[in-house]
Amino acid sequence: MSLDALDTRALRHFLAVVRTGSIRAAADHISIAPSAVSRQIADIEHRLGLPIFERSARGVVLTEAGELLAEHAKRMVEDEELLREQLGRLKGIKQGLVRISCGDGFVADMMANGLRTFAQVYPDIRFTIQLAGTAGVLAAVSDGDADVGLVYNPVIDTSVRSIAIARQPLAVITPPGHPLLTRPSISLAESLAHPCALLIPGHGVRQLVGRVAADCGLALSPALETPSIDVLRQFVRAGLGITYLPPFAVDTELARGEVGVVTLTDPLLVEASAHIIVRARRRLPVSVEQLVGHIAREMVAFRVKHPY
Repeated sequence: MSLDALDTRALRHFLAVVRTGSIRAAADHISIAPSAVSRQIADIEHRLGLPIFERSARGVVLTEAGELLAEHAKRMVEDEELLREQLGRLKGIKQGLVRISCGDGFVADMMANGLRTFAQVYPDIRFTIQLAGTAGVLAAVSDGDADVGLVYNPVIDTSVRSIAIARQPLAVITPPGHPLLTRPSISLAESLAHPCALLIPGHGVRQLVGRVAADCGLALSPALETPSIDVLRQFVRAGLGITYLPPFAVDTELARGEVGVVTLTDPLLVEASAHIIVRARRRLPVSVEQLVGHIAREMVAFRVKHPY
């Protein structure tokens, strides 16, 4: 069987099944009949001579052959998109689409210091932005659902590579006049004596705080949990307590004097970093390369300095 017999449309539908975990969910996502997706999967398996999914009542899971095919399919789809952009440029069409996935702590910085100036230089490039926690950003880039990921302190994942890395220590974010601001630095254990708000599990910040607290033999007991960094900002600004964020996530509030920052001394928190990631072994379209290079230079999150 030749892999050339597998067209990119069938591979896109196969990848939709991989991402959604079931044929029905994939069919709903791409707006075609489940029977059509099922026939395509059966045809692929017939051509390969191997099953690509293990089926159960809860959905489907990739077999070893399916894992290999998924990597091939991602490359095929990405290469087709790259060719389309290159041919468009030869025709004088400069427009491109870049899909970004990031934690919402990057959004204000990206808009003010990344996309605003980028759009002035490249007005024909369009964007989509998906908000997700650390695990979600890694999955979106790895699965090919996003071209670029902005993520805080990700776990090691060989399916992605970091284009830019900047050390961005985690800090205590406090209301103005908070007692902790009299301290030049503090340990996480000492700070947990104060009411705090935390991101929900699945976010890089929560993983860091949870790991250091566990190492100290402490249980986390936040006054508020949320998936939203904006809610954390509002919690602090309202004087309800403290939170934990890299200072670039509250850069605007710091400039206005609406919050304060106290350095944390725990080594794991001091060494935390912000990353721009893309899928490993992918040839990047020109539009993606241009954006990545620009935001690495212009965003506060990727400048290696800590004025607080």
